[in-house]
Amino acid sequence: MSKHNKQAVLPTKLKKNDEVIVIAGRDKGKRGDVQKVLKDGRLIVSGVNMIKKHERANPNIGQQGGIVSREAPIQASNVMIWNGDEGKADRIGYIFEDDRKVRVFRSTQKPID
Repeated sequence: MSKHNKQAVLPTKLKKNDEVIVIAGRDKGKRGDVQKVLKDGRLIVSGVNMIKKHERANPNIGQQGGIVSREAPIQASNVMIWNGDEGKADRIGYIFEDDRKVRVFRSTQKPID
């Protein structure tokens, strides 16, 4: 084993503002929009994987201290894109239209907005 035991991270097909559904973990079945895609294959999804964070007060910016709820990163492999037309989770594929690569739902081949 190497000194730095990091796994290879594959790029995700999910993008910011995609609506996703959680398929594994304690928040299974919850839906939310992707707020941020991190470089290590994780996502910040609104309303999913909430944690309590103790924050210190900062009088310089008028921030009050206390316990704050916020979203923690979730692995991209634990979510799937939500297909609103079909009302279910779906996979993402690509097709080429006029020398342009377009993301589509795998089940219907319709472009993702």
